Amino acid sequence: MALISIDGKILRKMFIMGANEVTRNTQSLNALNVFPVPDGDTGTNMSHTVQAAARAAMESSSPNVCDVAKAASSGALRGARGNSGVILSQLFRGFAKGLEGKSTANAEVLAEAFSKASEMAYKAVMKPKEGTMLTIARAAAEASHEAGFDALDIDKCLELIIKRSDEMLQKTPDMLPVLKQAGVVDSGGMGIVCFFQGLRDGLWGKGEVELLGPQSDTDVMPTAGAHVHTEIKFGYCTEFLVELAKPDHRKIGQAVDAEGALKAYLPTIGDSAVVIGDEGLIKVHVHTDNPGKALEKGLQFGSLHSIKIDNMREQHNEIMDFSQSNEPPKPVGIVAVAAGQGMSELFYGLGVDYVIEGGQSMNPSADDIAKAILKVNAESIIVLPNNKNIILTAEQAGILAKDKKVYVLPTRSMPQGVSCVVANTDTITLEENLEGMKAAMDAVHSGQITIAVRDTILDGHNIKENDFLCIYDGDIALVEKDKQAAAKAMVDYMLKDGGDIVSVYYGEDTNIDQASEIEAYIAEKYPLSEVEVYHGKQPLYHYIISVE
Repeated sequence: MALISIDGKILRKMFIMGANEVTRNTQSLNALNVFPVPDGDTGTNMSHTVQAAARAAMESSSPNVCDVAKAASSGALRGARGNSGVILSQLFRGFAKGLEGKSTANAEVLAEAFSKASEMAYKAVMKPKEGTMLTIARAAAEASHEAGFDALDIDKCLELIIKRSDEMLQKTPDMLPVLKQAGVVDSGGMGIVCFFQGLRDGLWGKGEVELLGPQSDTDVMPTAGAHVHTEIKFGYCTEFLVELAKPDHRKIGQAVDAEGALKAYLPTIGDSAVVIGDEGLIKVHVHTDNPGKALEKGLQFGSLHSIKIDNMREQHNEIMDFSQSNEPPKPVGIVAVAAGQGMSELFYGLGVDYVIEGGQSMNPSADDIAKAILKVNAESIIVLPNNKNIILTAEQAGILAKDKKVYVLPTRSMPQGVSCVVANTDTITLEENLEGMKAAMDAVHSGQITIAVRDTILDGHNIKENDFLCIYDGDIALVEKDKQAAAKAMVDYMLKDGGDIVSVYYGEDTNIDQASEIEAYIAEKYPLSEVEVYHGKQPLYHYIISVE
């Protein structure tokens, strides 16, 4: 029997079944990651996004397609994770626009909704690329118009949409060379095809349809802004600036000596020590039970400014909800995304107001970031996504957090975020501060060491499973058989043109002895470069190395 019109009840089931089909294929979509690295997350991001849309649709009891579509759009906007999730949310938004004012929808109305969906998604991306999920959405829109005017049966329309979308999906490797090199189709495009297949299944869903949960425990996302719940070993977070005394003929090289002396001394009285020098100023951060000793050491080299001492045990026992604070808002607050307990602690130590635990393979949603923004008691909020796949989500979160002035700095790595925080200052205008932070971001180059999860040939590299990959600013630069050899090769590659500061963040699968070996290698081979080593405890990436 032909189905020539759908109402809100049927559309609701279609959304649920569409979300379920994406969720069932989560791991298959993740496995289509172009890079053979263990952080493929397109499927996870799309699953969470469509689940958020379906849950919102389920909460709408309206019989009208316009209301159900609007509810799903709102859910997708808030639940969007990663670039694929943000684009998906725009597809839902456009689809809802196409159904505005409609109580039911026939094939022609649905064709208009599919067209609006594609149009909205293209507008959301500054530089749209063909061979991506955008291309698949456009193919669906074109097919829907062809079917919508030639046939009244909605099932037949969806059948053609799925057929044309899948045909276009198979062509994506010819549109994007990187897909052809990796021997895969576009994962986001495949996710859309899966969703369309679920929509068609939902047309004939009998009775109540249940929404599937995450496919595995690893798909459950962390709570946004979760603080690091560990025992507080040292009680006082101590920060200050040292304005170095002007050197005289008896104290040549004083700035270098001061920085080195502080780096050597502070770990003897505490942990999480950070010492960063810049043109006559040294920024100091340390967790210690003896703040006075840290200050006394700093006084040996100059005058102290911007002294800040916080009782971390007190903060730990009574976590503040900044959104409910009675204190007047400060001018600027910072929200950052970080993967790894050590990286979270570092960002907090440098003055970030709220850290959202997440990153590669566990992207926070737009709603997660928006909630974090609203918890910071500041007039303006700077967001550091610290991952290229979170930038669009952060920008969408800024729209959701309507009561705040939000500025997203497009940091693509955690080292870039660290440099931005170090460059942050409240002694100049916000515009000047943002310019300075962006300049600091642009000066940082990042290298990552991770392990290959499959055999492939990519960018001229013959990669075997379990090889160690050296990724430089997003591209595979080198391939090695040993982790330590990979880290050293990455350092050589990054320092071939020099560099003032080298920061080494070692992950949860790397120990201090291995990190110290890399530190010694850099110090011996590149004596003019300063070396800083941090236990980032980041997952998946054995080392993250930055040069600036």
